[in-house]
Amino acid sequence: MLEEYLKQFLQHLKYERNVSPHTLRNYTSDLNQFHDNIAPETKGGSREEIPVKDIDHITIREWMSKLHTGSKKKTSIARKLASLRTFFQFLVREGVVEVNPAKLVATPRIERKLPTHLSIEDAIRFIETPDLNTDLGKRDRAILEFIYATGMRVGELVTLNMGDIDFKEKLVRVTGKRKKQRILPFGDPALQSLLHYIDEARPIFLENCPPAERDEKIVFLNYQGTRITTRSVGRMVDKYIKRCPDIKNISPHSLRHSFATHLLDSGADLRDIQELLGHARLSTTQIYTHVSMEKLIEVYDKAHPKA
Repeated sequence: MLEEYLKQFLQHLKYERNVSPHTLRNYTSDLNQFHDNIAPETKGGSREEIPVKDIDHITIREWMSKLHTGSKKKTSIARKLASLRTFFQFLVREGVVEVNPAKLVATPRIERKLPTHLSIEDAIRFIETPDLNTDLGKRDRAILEFIYATGMRVGELVTLNMGDIDFKEKLVRVTGKRKKQRILPFGDPALQSLLHYIDEARPIFLENCPPAERDEKIVFLNYQGTRITTRSVGRMVDKYIKRCPDIKNISPHSLRHSFATHLLDSGADLRDIQELLGHARLSTTQIYTHVSMEKLIEVYDKAHPKA
């Protein structure tokens, strides 16, 4: 039964491959949508299950076609197809099916967008927007400084614990995708902002949390004294964008992109940037070479008399 194999696969992802909760949610959503399409529930709650061996590339193509008709974004459709490919590859390894039918379905062609980043001047100006006279401002400044100083993902930042930070050596241990750890350096501005927050604002946030629920090891807290979420960081960035009307279309991830782009522009080696960002493949990091090339062409067009 497809439903049983889906459960086994999701357990495999969670306990054997150690995928992140975000990745697991995406796989669960994509595969459940596929299941609902080929075996919809009746009013009574039952399903007419199709044997897994009867699912072929035509079945998958028909679903892809429905998604296209439903105006789903190409990136979303491509992700769902990738989820199916991984699922059926798992079934091939388990000996349930002989071939992976999803491999016979072409991935929608997607234009690769260049990552949004800030200029050095705008990055500094944006980071310095929070009001340091308020407790939330001290925390927000520390968060923005830390993302830009280390290039870590927001999901990595919100899971930081006090034991992960070496204040003396200015190093932080980050747990990234698939539970892989890496050590990142950070500079004095991030250190000072972090100490300012930890010494003055964090104790107040902790006091707002009932003693039974208080967790002293968490670095970045919300006003209630519990761990801040990625969504909260996103809302916080949106709040400060409104105070910088000439800075548009950025997200918390834009500071990570800015970190990588500015390092590359300053002569850092691409493989070193790959290591800092925690990318599994160099090809993922190479997108920043396109960003830097765009800047180079722009400078050339402005500066060369015959451009």
